[in-house]
Amino acid sequence: MGIENVRKVKLGHYPTPLEKMENLTKMLGKGELFIKRDDSTGPAFGGNKARKLEYLIREAIDTGCTAVLTVGGTQTNHGRTTVGAAVKYGLKPILVLSGKDTGYLSGNLNLDAMMGADIYFVANPADTPRVIEDVCEKYAQQGDKVYVIPGGGSNPVGAVGYIMSIKEILDQMEEENLKIDHLVCTVGSMGTFGGMLLGAKYFNAPFDVIAVPVSPAPKGDKEKAVAEFANKVSETYGMGITISPEEVKIAYGPDDAPYSGEQYNKPDPITREAIITLAKSEAIFLDPTYTGKTFRAFMDLVKEGDWIKEGENALFLHTGGAMALWTKEHLDDMQDQLRANCTTTQL
Repeated sequence: MGIENVRKVKLGHYPTPLEKMENLTKMLGKGELFIKRDDSTGPAFGGNKARKLEYLIREAIDTGCTAVLTVGGTQTNHGRTTVGAAVKYGLKPILVLSGKDTGYLSGNLNLDAMMGADIYFVANPADTPRVIEDVCEKYAQQGDKVYVIPGGGSNPVGAVGYIMSIKEILDQMEEENLKIDHLVCTVGSMGTFGGMLLGAKYFNAPFDVIAVPVSPAPKGDKEKAVAEFANKVSETYGMGITISPEEVKIAYGPDDAPYSGEQYNKPDPITREAIITLAKSEAIFLDPTYTGKTFRAFMDLVKEGDWIKEGENALFLHTGGAMALWTKEHLDDMQDQLRANCTTTQL
């Protein structure tokens, strides 16, 4: 089946806005800087997972499933969007989350609960495969057929969403007469980045795709994994494209302060400064686990002129997730930084 003909449901409103960041462009004084607002589409506050879920939910429906289960951390954006997509199409939403139930629901968990998700917390992540099997059996005994979506929706089905996103960007560039030399996105479970790499080759995009990791990883390991993932997707759909690890561009940041931070969801004051910069310059909000890290790298890449040379134009992909700013752990950790960033007066 040709990649353009893969069936999907409708979850998002496309094309998502592609906007120039006027104030940031003036602030950095290099090239024109743009943002692709994939935070502005899809169910349950949307985000990048909506593009993937359009294809995954279609497959769930086509295979006669009545429930959808996915996995992630306790504050997974993918999980929240999956719950929203399941609700929209009348499927039972189930989450298996790595972490402890603290007894307090905030951020994404608050929204998951509002939408009626069944939530299973797994204290030991190594137990997750067994828990998924047990949970699926439990629902099967109740008469449900469960469709299991991998973390991040990152498999050959979900990746189609970001292959096709490149076509959308190219159409917007033509319509708005834009020149874009580089696209910067996040890499976690690889579906977004891997899909965009394939799409850029398949549709002959005039820009390269650079990714920023959200979790610490040895240099070289992630490039190989992304290439293997992209090539698997290419083979699945007969795209005839091969990507080598040497073609995969990942910005890790300085050794003593990597863009990924110390770990996946740990509050990071350097990332928060990047979040505050975009909020103060463009009134656009990022999250501390994904987009904040990527935007910090985006600014460094523009300022330092390594992969993004002076005078070249760059596009930042906003994948959503700003509701993580309202998780208790991040709110508690950022109070001093926020107080220093504004003026408060008790009258």
